[in-house]
Amino acid sequence: VKSFAELYGGYFEDPAEHLERTFEDVGGFEDMILVRGIPFHSHCEHHMLPFIGTAHIAYYPNGGVVGLSKLARVVDIYANRLQTQENLTSQVVSAIDEHLQPRGLAVMLEAEHQCMTMRGVQKAGVSTITTQFTGLFRDDPAEQARFLTLIRGGTR
Repeated sequence: VKSFAELYGGYFEDPAEHLERTFEDVGGFEDMILVRGIPFHSHCEHHMLPFIGTAHIAYYPNGGVVGLSKLARVVDIYANRLQTQENLTSQVVSAIDEHLQPRGLAVMLEAEHQCMTMRGVQKAGVSTITTQFTGLFRDDPAEQARFLTLIRGGTR
């Protein structure tokens, strides 16, 4: 029971609690904020097998900024539920977009699904990538390219 409470504890947490406090004194900073390489694990709602991956989140602040660890907490809250990767991506975007109202938001999740590794096609090492963009990232392909370059280790 303790294991299930830990694995699926996201049902008992509200991401809004982690996103409601922002810091306004950022010296006029208005450029992209990127947190890359956030590890996560979740369980496929179809097969109840794990999928393990990395999340990357970037946003353009609209006034205040949120503590960087809060973005990782939002990923964990939704990942600690039975999920599909697509829905996990959308939930992270919706929570951040609703509470921070950034000028633009980009989220990418990359994960290996054990339902593909352990059963069925049995292809280890295959990863699935999901993305979702809002605001500046959705409307400007150059911003999407900048995001993708930065998460892959570029300095652009």
